[in-house]
Amino acid sequence: MSNDEITLAAGDAEVVLAPGNGGRVTSLRIGGTELLRQGERFGCFPMVPWCGRIRDGRFRDGGAVHQMPLNAPPHAIHGTARDAAWRVARADRTEAVLTCDLAAPWPHTGHVTQVVSLGEDALTLTMSVETFASSFPAQLGWHPWFNRSIGGADVRLDFTPAWQEERGEDQLPTGHRVDPKPGPWDDCFGMPDGVDVTLTWPGKLELNITSREEWVVVYDEQPEAVCVEPQTGPPDGLNTLPRLVTPIEPLEASTTWRWRRL
Repeated sequence: MSNDEITLAAGDAEVVLAPGNGGRVTSLRIGGTELLRQGERFGCFPMVPWCGRIRDGRFRDGGAVHQMPLNAPPHAIHGTARDAAWRVARADRTEAVLTCDLAAPWPHTGHVTQVVSLGEDALTLTMSVETFASSFPAQLGWHPWFNRSIGGADVRLDFTPAWQEERGEDQLPTGHRVDPKPGPWDDCFGMPDGVDVTLTWPGKLELNITSREEWVVVYDEQPEAVCVEPQTGPPDGLNTLPRLVTPIEPLEASTTWRWRRL
């Protein structure tokens, strides 16, 4: 199938996908109102096979140390699949399935599948990483850029994390957990009962982001947008909290965004 943009529609909700641009969601419109920041680097992109930064771009895998390109010097950031062209396995009016093979500079053979399902009041993103070769550590997650302002109303973020990962001067977790602090944030939070964050544009729209995963990064240091990123582990998690993908156990996660008008 073509890697051109795909449009999904349900009720007054419309989603646009760009398989050729990192398998990202480029647009989410509710009643004609755009929720995602526009631009080639924005929208919502999948983070895989790692999320956030890897310290110095290096991660240990058994006895080997692998070096990733330093695309956020001095670190590597957000995986490799956002720079790849994804394939369209299937698409209809309300759901699309995109796939991507992990390739160099990633050192392992793996296959990523992302399912994008749109309902009248919710969008669900599901991703899996599988391998039929050697096992490897991996992470996955999503990096949405939500417009800070909709129709003049600035967004409000509401969430109750159990802890905040203390962030060092190198932007990475120090390994210490601290009580959540007020923003602005470029920080990772722990939510052991599952990610649950609500974005409210007063008088316009409420959007609730949930995931069974317990990690979320919140980034709101730019004036144009805020990011709420559910993911399977913390930044530098390939080193500190690796999740293994094996031939019999893929890595899977999902997130649902549910909205209502105000």
